[in-house]
Parts: sequence; structure tokens; C-alpha cells
Amino acid sequence: MDIGKRAVEATLFASEKPMTIADIKAYVGDELDIRQILAELQKDFQHRGIILVRTGDRWHFQTAHDLSHLLRRERAELRKLSRAGMETLAIIAYHEPVSRAEIEAIRGVQVAKGTLDVLMQAGWVRPAGRREVPGRPLIYATTAEFLTHFGLVSRKDLPGLDDLKAAGLLDPVDLVLDQMELEDEIEEAATVSAEQEFAGDDGVLLENQSESA
Repeated sequence: MDIGKRAVEATLFASEKPMTIADIKAYVGDELDIRQILAELQKDFQHRGIILVRTGDRWHFQTAHDLSHLLRRERAELRKLSRAGMETLAIIAYHEPVSRAEIEAIRGVQVAKGTLDVLMQAGWVRPAGRREVPGRPLIYATTAEFLTHFGLVSRKDLPGLDDLKAAGLLDPVDLVLDQMELEDEIEEAATVSAEQEFAGDDGVLLENQSESA
């Protein structure tokens, strides 16, 4: 094995978290063909006790799937994810980026602030900017840690689409947004109509007062 390939292997092995190609280059330099080396390492380790895995644009070593049960230990979880948390995470994963209002529109109930806090503390959800609409609401998306934790290469590998559709959690977010915009337009139109009616009544009142004078 040449020194460049060994350097990439050592860098990945020593890292505490998954690394992008740019992260690896920061250690081994720009001269190496990192993509080619990663492909070779992935092939080299495919039948070993540890394997090289890509999640999103990040790479890391992990225990082979068929051996993971040997290293598993029973441990109490300090805080299990609630049903609301799971539903919220699923909506964000399948529709990202989404705002709190959009999540609530899809779920049909309000999202407690603590639910999003738990997901962000777990490292699975992150703020992803603000939507350029009135009020500029904060929008949320999943993280690389989310992909790593659930063993996904990308969001295309998300399981359970049929189950989520059956539960009504996969209604296209665009339709939800359209419905919200339509409701806003109806409310705005009603407000304008009421103002015009009030102005008309006021005009009639002033005219009657003028005639009386």
C-alpha cells in the first residue's frame, strides 16, 4: 500500500467524526486523488471487521453490520424520542427545509418548542436559514449526524415512505404552503372589504349630515 493511501486510512481512523474530502485534504494535501483512494479503501475493507462508509459527503470507519451485535451493550436511554419528536423529525427529513408553521400544518397540531430543541440537541436537526416570506420564519433541515446515526448515505435512502404516506405525514409541503397562502389572501381580502364598507358607511353619514345642515 502506497504512503498516500495509508495516510488517508490513518486520517479517517484517527478522526472522531465523519470527514469530507476537504477535511481529509487538510491533513494529507491536495496532490492525492482522494476520491479514488476512498473507493479503493472501501473495496479493501468490504469484508473486514470494520468497513468504510459514506454518509452524505462524509466518510468514516464503522463496525461491519453483521458484527455490530457483538459490541452492543444494553444501556438505559436518558431520554427517548417521543412520538411527536419522531413525527417532527420525519417531516423535516422528507420535506426539508421546513418552518415550524409548515410542520404544524402537516401534523395538524402545534409543535412544542421543546420538541425541536431535543432534535437539535441530538444533533439531527439544524436551523437552515429563514424563508423569504413575510415574517421570515426560521426553517429547519437534517444534519450529517442524522444520516450517520440512521446509517443513510443520503436522504434518498430514507425508509418507510408508504407508512408515512398512510399516516398522512407526506402531503406535499407545497400544497400546505398554497393552502396557507390562500387562507392569508382570504383573510386579507376580508379585511380590505370591511375597511371599504366602513369607509362607504362613513361617507354616507357625512353626506346625510351635510344635507341636514
